[in-house]
Amino acid sequence: MERILLDTDVVSFYLRGHASVLERVARYLEHHAQLELSVVSYYELRRGLIRIGASRRLRDLEIFVAQSRLWEVSYEIAHEASTIAGSLMAQGEKLDDADILIAATARVLGVGVATGNIRHFGRIDGLLVENWIERRE
Repeated sequence: MERILLDTDVVSFYLRGHASVLERVARYLEHHAQLELSVVSYYELRRGLIRIGASRRLRDLEIFVAQSRLWEVSYEIAHEASTIAGSLMAQGEKLDDADILIAATARVLGVGVATGNIRHFGRIDGLLVENWIERRE
């Protein structure tokens, strides 16, 4: 099983105990020492939990992040993100900055993205996308 970067929605489903995501994470951890996510996902998750006042889930997030590999946005990732965004815009398409930064992180690392947002991430050339949520868009 190849390394993969978790998208925000996968971490959210994991923290809420979604059975199929828990199963995928368990299988992944049989082959890898830890999960990986972008600091952008951490920001999105933490912002949302603070907004709704979910203090227990906020603690769960902090524990999850402490046990995971958190990738910061580097110059190289910002450079790649601007390339992705510019290419999409040139084709008349748009994707939110968070998804672009997460995708750029994965491309720079040479890994795929585990997500339920196949339609969004699938538009990015050269990015391996795996549906870990199994919902249909």
